[in-house]
Amino acid sequence: MGLLSFVLGLAGCDPQRIAELEEGVATEADVRARFGEPEKIWDAADMADTPLPGAAAAPGARTFEYNRQPQGQANYMITIGADGKMSALRQVLTPQNFEKVLPGMRMEQVRKMLGKPMKVTPYALRQETHYDWRYLNPPSTARIFTVVFDADLKVKGTASVDEESMNPSGGTR
Repeated sequence: MGLLSFVLGLAGCDPQRIAELEEGVATEADVRARFGEPEKIWDAADMADTPLPGAAAAPGARTFEYNRQPQGQANYMITIGADGKMSALRQVLTPQNFEKVLPGMRMEQVRKMLGKPMKVTPYALRQETHYDWRYLNPPSTARIFTVVFDADLKVKGTASVDEESMNPSGGTR
């Protein structure tokens, strides 16, 4: 229970942390001071094959992944430019980003776009693997976005459902 409170407390502080960071001004040290160590660090070359990579693919850029799954409803990608300053801060679990997940995309591309999922479920008989992310559909509907990968870990399809329909008791799957 203590860990759950800690995780929920972290997510609750995100708006304050974000307000303290300004693109083009905040440094890598500022980002780490407010968000801590990233879950993953992606180099510019890693991000170049994602749809609309923007600042994340600029030479010398690094993107820090801050994951709020499985209990939270956000994943943040914070890009630090070659000059050491924050060039972008994005909450990536949005319907607009989900629309960019297309059949045939590789699992690595999806992972770089959306961050670490809350849950990965292999279905051996179907030769599928499902990745699930919790997110908040504006203004306040808790939902789960699922990407279905085939045996080669390429996107087969996607779905999005209200979390309440998956977990009527309010617990996690």
